[in-house]
Amino acid sequence: MGTSKPIKNEYIGKDGIKYIFEYYETDSFTHLPKDELQQCYAIAFFRNKFIVVNDSKRYTPVGGGVEADETPEQTMIREIKEESNMEVLKIIPIGYQKVTDTRRIIKPYYQLRYFCLVKPYGPFVKDPDGDIIEIKLISPKDYQKYFDWGEIGEKIMKKAVKLFRKNKTSLSKTF
Repeated sequence: MGTSKPIKNEYIGKDGIKYIFEYYETDSFTHLPKDELQQCYAIAFFRNKFIVVNDSKRYTPVGGGVEADETPEQTMIREIKEESNMEVLKIIPIGYQKVTDTRRIIKPYYQLRYFCLVKPYGPFVKDPDGDIIEIKLISPKDYQKYFDWGEIGEKIMKKAVKLFRKNKTSLSKTF
């Protein structure tokens, strides 16, 4: 399964609530309880660029909430199509983050991180939910200009770039 020792960080939300993030690098999510999987985000590459999306408040990687009838992979495929009008060609787990509310009002939940190779169906016009107003293709080394997930984000990006280098040659020249 390849689960790593966690990186732990504290985060104070906009609501003033303190959360504990424990990030684990892994190559599978099958050991996680399905009812506690809440979010999936992709470090998605088209050619040699990383995709970030803007919801009018901030830039983030492509992603969103896991719906009750979906697997995490189905969530990623749906979110990437909705938020960037891109098709997923390859999807590989990178790791997951266990999020704990220090007040213990809600039980811990998991946020999954994937590496994806994608290609456009066509130009991005509109997110069906109306949340995403813009997509950008950026150099992976510039991601902190758009969002900064600290030490955890650095670990995620390093693994994603490594997976990109390993997998980009496995695709056809049309990629």
